[in-house]
Amino acid sequence: PELRKVFEGARIRRQNGKGTLLFVDEIHRFNKSQQDAFLPVVEDGTITLIGATTENPSFELNAALLSRCQVFVLKRLDDAALEKLLQRAEDEAGQPLPLTPDARETLKAMADGDGRYSLTMAEQVYANGLMLDPESLMSLVNRRAPLYDKSDDGHYNLISALHKSVRGSDPDAALYWFARMLAGGEDARFIARRMTRMAVEDIGLADPQALPQCIAAWETFERLGSPEGELALAQALVYLATAPKSNAVYTAYKASVVAARETGSLMPPKHILNAPTKLMKAEGYGGGYQYDHDTPEAFSGQDYFPEAMGRTQFYDPPERGFEREIRKRLEYWAKLRAQRG
Repeated sequence: PELRKVFEGARIRRQNGKGTLLFVDEIHRFNKSQQDAFLPVVEDGTITLIGATTENPSFELNAALLSRCQVFVLKRLDDAALEKLLQRAEDEAGQPLPLTPDARETLKAMADGDGRYSLTMAEQVYANGLMLDPESLMSLVNRRAPLYDKSDDGHYNLISALHKSVRGSDPDAALYWFARMLAGGEDARFIARRMTRMAVEDIGLADPQALPQCIAAWETFERLGSPEGELALAQALVYLATAPKSNAVYTAYKASVVAARETGSLMPPKHILNAPTKLMKAEGYGGGYQYDHDTPEAFSGQDYFPEAMGRTQFYDPPERGFEREIRKRLEYWAKLRAQRG
């Protein structure tokens, strides 16, 4: 209803030769149907829309609305910009901030690129009235919590940075993003779950101990809680980052899923099926099956794929970590399979 009133007023102003500039703060909070309401009035020029959001517009705004707008990304303020804001505050107040040079730099560092926060701190400093050094400044305003939204982009950006640091074998970067997430109030259990995923997705059988390391760290955290249990997670994180990397099992599984979808109606070969009835035996079920333990090297070399499909290789282990040994085994079995037909 409120939007309709605004749009109607804009149409009347347009008839009188006047334009309407509409600023919408936190535009990502509008649902899909509400965002759709902007389309006709934006498209025909009834309003000029300016929408502000702290979220990624590609995810939060309708594609139709986004295509009719130009996106401007506002960067965090650097030290020079924060200094200008503080100087403007001093001009407005008519007196300099009672801060030592080091304390002034500390204030800008604590603002962490947020101009509004720097001005809020400046107000507190003026209200205090006493000359402050860095230590007394931090005692006065308390160190702000890092800018981090556990439910939106900040959450996904930092866990992505953590995951990619582990995948890139950089334990120092991994520890940094881990500490950033904890400082921002992230649930350590969420990080533990993601670490377990890293163990199977990015390390796999190149180091089979990666997964139990994560499970053990997770269980340790559940027993000790925070902050003591966080050290166990940090230890497992370093283990993951320094472990040999392989996504061979991950890619093999993905490929097998595709193959299963494409050939989902094919039956297993008859020789590996049980034959509990005479009719099934007469049909050839179970016929010719070889019990591998009764064969040389406990390897018969039989084909276990559907007859219409034939052997397909999904898993191709690299020459890294424990998978180097696995590759030797597979090559040996492939040689035996070829010899035994």
